[in-house]
Amino acid sequence: MLLLAAANETALIAHLAEALPAEQAEERSPRVGSSAAVRRRLLLTLLFLGAVGLHRTWDLRGYTSDGLALLTGRRQAYGYRYTEAFLSQVAHGEDTERLTDALAQWTMHLWYPPEGACESKRVLTCYVDGHRKPVHSDMLIPRGLIGRLGTILGCRALVLLHDEHGHPLLATTHRGDQHLMVGLPSIVARYEHNQEYIHVKRIIVDREGMATEFLASLHAEGRTVVTILRVVCRNTFPHSAHNFS
Repeated sequence: MLLLAAANETALIAHLAEALPAEQAEERSPRVGSSAAVRRRLLLTLLFLGAVGLHRTWDLRGYTSDGLALLTGRRQAYGYRYTEAFLSQVAHGEDTERLTDALAQWTMHLWYPPEGACESKRVLTCYVDGHRKPVHSDMLIPRGLIGRLGTILGCRALVLLHDEHGHPLLATTHRGDQHLMVGLPSIVARYEHNQEYIHVKRIIVDREGMATEFLASLHAEGRTVVTILRVVCRNTFPHSAHNFS
């Protein structure tokens, strides 16, 4: 219940619910275009799967406890087919882009609320990282190196944006063969587009960001790049930071 209270207190549910279409498209079944109460309960179902020990909608097939129903305000939790249909509708439409933008706006208002009538932009130091998560599918999807496993598998690439205090700001999903040098400018530009009073001045990235043209393009935008490189020489610290500006 603390998670539900926090989601309501910080307006997370309101931000995400507003990003869903208010009217039902003709070719869709009634789920996404249903009442605001139904959409809200379906969003809560997806958000709180992990809170009750479920990892994906497929796990709802054998779920019989009352925890998820209590969190979503229902007498009985939604089943697999109804929840999966809602998730599929969102994933195959333009709703994913609106939800991503809504998440960016929510995290910024959570950690950096607007300062009244202040006209100057707030300058941030952000850390950008990339991860690849394996996807087990019968379909042929782009492959990439899974660092944790040390193998090349079909996967999705995640780009993560955090501020200097470690607060998560935004996460985006891409093809598994996308390089971080492509994802970094994209996620920074998207975040600044959603937050007009924010400017990402300093970017911290690992050695994947070490490319002359890439660094020059960021410098031309008025940004400073800090990268962490591994040093193999003796009598030195295991890592050293290099500042490119």
